[in-house]
Amino acid sequence: MAQKVIGLIGGLSWESSAEYYRIINQRVRVLGGGLHSARMLMWSFDFAEIEALQAAGRWQEATLEMIDAARRLERGGADFVVICSNTMHRMADEVQAAIGIPLLHIADPTAERIRAAGFSRVGLLGTAFTMEQDFYKGRLAERHGLEVLVPEAEDRAVVHRVIYDELVQGLVVASSRQAYREVIARLVARGAEAVILGCTEIMLLVGPEDSGVPLFDTTGIHAEAAVDMALG
Repeated sequence: MAQKVIGLIGGLSWESSAEYYRIINQRVRVLGGGLHSARMLMWSFDFAEIEALQAAGRWQEATLEMIDAARRLERGGADFVVICSNTMHRMADEVQAAIGIPLLHIADPTAERIRAAGFSRVGLLGTAFTMEQDFYKGRLAERHGLEVLVPEAEDRAVVHRVIYDELVQGLVVASSRQAYREVIARLVARGAEAVILGCTEIMLLVGPEDSGVPLFDTTGIHAEAAVDMALG
């Protein structure tokens, strides 16, 4: 079975990188049958170093680290690059400009899935960077015509805290699941027809049973899109 080599930029955190590895291999096995698995490379960061740059607002240094990772994958033989993080798509354009292979942007297959399901007004959960800055919301709106709602400030703080204090550390806490359910419900009350799980760790905490509207898990969608791209 002909496959392109998927280049994963992981460790952002490794909790979600492990899910990418699992989902990609499972999908290749389903589509290819038998003993088939995916051809891929991964460059995995020490997330403590990346988180420190995020927290300090040192985005240019973080961008250089991401470019270095993408170039390592390109030199290693990757045919395209997948950033296993929503937040680190903040520098996706700079990474793409620095390499000679495609970058599969996480927002694009997510938006395509949402539009195919007939939704146009969506809630967005993620890190404070993803919810508050324009690199992600802007792409969903400008390229895909989606209206994006984010939680109010207090709810954004809760969502962000749970990601960094719990999920990236492998902690799944029942009270946090309930808090997320309430945040989702408030987005739905404001008119969200669906909700994007716009951090690759959120799927570890909440699922369809936690929401009154469809949830779009960016981890699963991005990983499946990578397989589709690899298989052509």
